[in-house]
Amino acid sequence: MKKNNGSAEGPDSLVYTARLPLSSATLNWLADLIRGHCKKIGSRWRALPAGKIAGIVLAVLRCDQRPGDLAGGNGIHRTTVTRWVREVVGLLAARAPRLDRALKKIARKGGGIVLLDGSLIRTRRRTGTANRKNYSGKHKHHGLLVIALTDDKGRLIWVSAARPGRTSEITASRHDKLTAHLRAAGLGAIADLGFIGLDDSGPDTDPAVITGYKAARNRPLTRGQKLSNKALATVRAPVEHGFAHLKNWRVLGKVRTDPRWATTLVRALLVLTNQEVAR
Repeated sequence: MKKNNGSAEGPDSLVYTARLPLSSATLNWLADLIRGHCKKIGSRWRALPAGKIAGIVLAVLRCDQRPGDLAGGNGIHRTTVTRWVREVVGLLAARAPRLDRALKKIARKGGGIVLLDGSLIRTRRRTGTANRKNYSGKHKHHGLLVIALTDDKGRLIWVSAARPGRTSEITASRHDKLTAHLRAAGLGAIADLGFIGLDDSGPDTDPAVITGYKAARNRPLTRGQKLSNKALATVRAPVEHGFAHLKNWRVLGKVRTDPRWATTLVRALLVLTNQEVAR
């Protein structure tokens, strides 16, 4: 039987040119990273040069382009594009900073606080009981929870592993021993009301995590507490910019791959985000 490996659209499919909203510095940096990796593993030949490979990978991550469409436009197979994406994502994730090193770097620069927040990355709904843990009752859809730290200007410095959507932000932070790392680095974190109860320090010690005040049914907030919440909200506002920069990578719009691979993907995008923002 004769195999048909041609494109589904036929031999006369159209090819168009699109603009990638990234800097040439990011493209060149990623191309150099790919060249170094190829030299290290002794890969003497690739179907396309490192610059082209970097552009294809960035198109998949930034614009969520289908690997099959990029493969047809560059004369390669779809599985080749998928393999390149996974290879480059692994290289980038290996360069993501660890929590203790990221906090020590902030302390060496003279910083005193970091901003703490969590966000849900949407995933496609899958049938079966195994996917029930990914359903977030807070957001009313399936996803994976990611905790992130930024500096006082909103630049991302660390992201946690991706955990099931039903996990609370406090549970995820305790799993990473966040308060212990903050105290070891001599830093404090400012967070929203979702992190109330995370800091278990005594009354005579400085808190590692600072949150606002939450009103109760029979105990409304005083004027001073409202002013304190407003001041904290102003200080922690830049953390939203950090997540906005991260979610500019449209591949995170709705993760279609194995959720276990989402941690590697998010950490790779953290490295690319910092490379793009710091240029």
